[in-house]
Amino acid sequence: MQAKKVILELLSKDGLSYSSTSNLFYFIANTYHLDIEDVKRQFAKLEKDGDIFEIKPGKWVALPTNEYVKGTFIGNARGYGFCQIDNSDEEDIFIAGNSQNGAIDGDRVIVKVLSQTDEGSDGKVVKIIKPVTKLVGVVERVGGNLFVEPDNNHIPYKVKLLKGGLKAKEDDRVVVELSRKNENLGGVVIEVLGKSDDVKACELAIIRDHNLYETFPAEVLEEVKKLPMEVKDYQKKGRVDLTDKVTFTIDGEDAKDLDDAVSIERIENGYILGVHIADVGEYVKYDSLVDEEAFNRGTSVYFPTSVLPMLPKELSNGICSLNENVERLTLSCIMTLDEDANVVSHKICESVIKSRARLNYTNVYKVLCGEKADEKTESVKEELFLMHEISKKIQEKKKRDGSLDFEVPEVQFIFDENGMAVDFEKRERNDAHRLIEDFMVLANQTVAKEYCDNDLPFVYRVHESPRKEKTESVIEYMKGLGIKTPGIPEEITPKYYQSLIKLCENQPYTETVNKVILRSMQKARYTNQCLGHFGLALKYYCHFTSPIRRYPDLTIHRIIKENLHKGIHGARKEELDDFAFEAGEQSSLTEKNADKCEREVDDLWKAYLMRDRVGEEFEGVVSSVTNFGIFVELPNTVEGMIKVEDMPDSGFLLFEKQLKLKGQKLVFSVGDKVVVKLTASNIYTRKIDFEFVKFVK
Repeated sequence: MQAKKVILELLSKDGLSYSSTSNLFYFIANTYHLDIEDVKRQFAKLEKDGDIFEIKPGKWVALPTNEYVKGTFIGNARGYGFCQIDNSDEEDIFIAGNSQNGAIDGDRVIVKVLSQTDEGSDGKVVKIIKPVTKLVGVVERVGGNLFVEPDNNHIPYKVKLLKGGLKAKEDDRVVVELSRKNENLGGVVIEVLGKSDDVKACELAIIRDHNLYETFPAEVLEEVKKLPMEVKDYQKKGRVDLTDKVTFTIDGEDAKDLDDAVSIERIENGYILGVHIADVGEYVKYDSLVDEEAFNRGTSVYFPTSVLPMLPKELSNGICSLNENVERLTLSCIMTLDEDANVVSHKICESVIKSRARLNYTNVYKVLCGEKADEKTESVKEELFLMHEISKKIQEKKKRDGSLDFEVPEVQFIFDENGMAVDFEKRERNDAHRLIEDFMVLANQTVAKEYCDNDLPFVYRVHESPRKEKTESVIEYMKGLGIKTPGIPEEITPKYYQSLIKLCENQPYTETVNKVILRSMQKARYTNQCLGHFGLALKYYCHFTSPIRRYPDLTIHRIIKENLHKGIHGARKEELDDFAFEAGEQSSLTEKNADKCEREVDDLWKAYLMRDRVGEEFEGVVSSVTNFGIFVELPNTVEGMIKVEDMPDSGFLLFEKQLKLKGQKLVFSVGDKVVVKLTASNIYTRKIDFEFVKFVK
C-alpha cells in the first residue's frame, strides 16, 4: 500500500518522465526504501485499473488530470457516446463516433479531453481499461449467418456469432462472450436463456446484462467448505457472552440472510439497547478467495423472484445468519440511552448471542397495534412495546434535527407456486419497519462517531448537501404550484429541506413534490472521509449493520475487530485507510449497478402483468414532463408515457423550471391527476404507453 501511495504522489502533479519503467521502479524503491517487487506489483495494478496512464512513451501521469480522465463509456443508438467521469459532478464528455476507439456501452475507459466550452466537453477514448466481455441479445439470421441483436439499445451493432460455444437457434435469447478485432464485434454463445418472449428469460437477460450471476466459482465454494458451520468453543474465547439475553430478529417473511438482532432492557433513567450484527469478518478473511469474490460483487442484489447474494448461501443463510435457537458470533453495539433516547454511553465488542425468535414485520406490527399475533411474537411482547416506545422518541428527535423522511412508494409482487407474478401493489411501511430502521441508524451513527473521533481508518456512508442550482429548480417548481416558499439560505441544511417537505404535507401533490425534492439531492456513496449524511441530518454515519449483504459493512467490521484486538497504528493505519478508500469506491459502483438492475427487473414484471390490461382506464398522477411527452404514475407504482404525438393537442412547449408542458389548449404539470388508457405494455423494452383521457379535478 505504501508503494501505491508513493507512485500516485509522484505522478499526481505534472507526471513523471523516465527512459524506462525499470529505471523508474529502481528510483522509487531506492528513494523511498521500498521493496522493488512490491513497487512493480502496485505499478502494474494502478495501470490496469486506469489510475495511472502513459500519455506518451516514458511519460506517466496519475488520473484524473486536466487533460485525461477515466470513467464509463455510455453508448448511443445513433453512434455517438459519452464518458461518465468517475466520482465527479461534471457533465459527461461527448465522444463522437470516430473517437470511440472500439469502445461500447459499459466499457471502462480513459478519455483525452479535446475541448471544453460552456456548452460541454468533447474527447476521445485513448484506452479501454476494462472492456465489457459479455453481451445479451436475441439470435437472428442475416443472409447465411447468425447474429445477435443486443438487448442493450446503447450498442448500435449486431454481433456476429463465431464458431464454437453453445448451439443457438433463431429467436433464442442468449449470452455471448465477446471477441473484438479491428473494432469488429464477434462472439460465441456461452448461455442460452430461453425464447425471446419468455418473461423469465427476459429477467435473466437483464441480470446477465449487468454482469450478475447466482453461482459462485468452484474455488470459492471449496474454500467455504473448510470453514466451521457451527460456533466452536475456541471462537468464543474473549467474547462477551450474551446468550442469556432476550435477543431476536425482525425481518420480512421471506428473508433468509438475517444480519441483525436486537435486545432491550429498562434501567433507571433510561434503557440499554443492544444491536447485534453477524460477525462475518470472523469467517471471511481479508485476501481470501471468498473475500475477493465479495469485493467484486460489493452487494447482494434482490429481485422479486430471487436473491443474488454477496456471499455463498452456506455463509449468508447459514453460519453468518442469526438464525433462532443457535449460537452465533456477533459484533455488538450496546448503547445506554437516557429517557429521551439519546446515547449517553456505548460499547462496541465481539460477542456471542442466541436469538430467541425469528420474528417478521407483519406479526410485530400486529402486536404494536394491540392485535393478537403468533406465539413467538407474543412471547416478547413486553420487549416490543419498550422498543416501540424508544422508536417513537428517536423519530421525534430526528424530526427536530431535520431528518428527511421521504415516503416514496416501492413495489411488492405477489407470485404463485410456480414463481410467476400474478399481481403487485404498493409495499407497506409500518411502525415495525421504522423500529428496526431507527435502531440500525442509531447503531450506525454511534459506531461512525467513535471511529471518526479517534481518527481511525473507516468507510463512511456519506450524503452531501444538494447543489444550489438543484434547490433553485425545486423552489421554481413549488412556486408553480402556488406554494409560498422561503428564500434559499447561503448554507442549504436538512432543516431547510424539511421545511419544504412540510409545506406540501397532506396535499394531492405531496408524493410528487417529494420525488422532485428527492431528485434534487446528491446520491449517497461510500468513502473513507466522514462528510456527514444530509438526508439523515447526521454528522457521523456509516453502514455497520449488514455485513452479509454489503461489502462496506464487512470492511469496517474487520477494522473494528483489528482495533479491538491490537489497535491500529503507524503504517498499518495508512494501509487500512487506502483499503477503506478502495472498498468505498468499488462498493459505490456495485451499488449503482445493483440498483439499476433491480429497477429494470421490477419494470419487466410490471410490464408483464399490465399486458392483459391493455384498453383499461386508470387514474394516475403526472410524475414528470419532457419535450417528447409526459410520464404518468399509477397508485400501484406503474409508470407509463403519453407521447406528445398521441395527445389531443399540438404545439407543445416545455417549461423546465416550472415542470410544465403547455400545448395550445392543454397544460400538463407534475402532480396533475389524470385518467389514462393503457395502450401498450412491452416486456422487451419494459415500456408502458398510455393515452390521455381527461383531467381529474
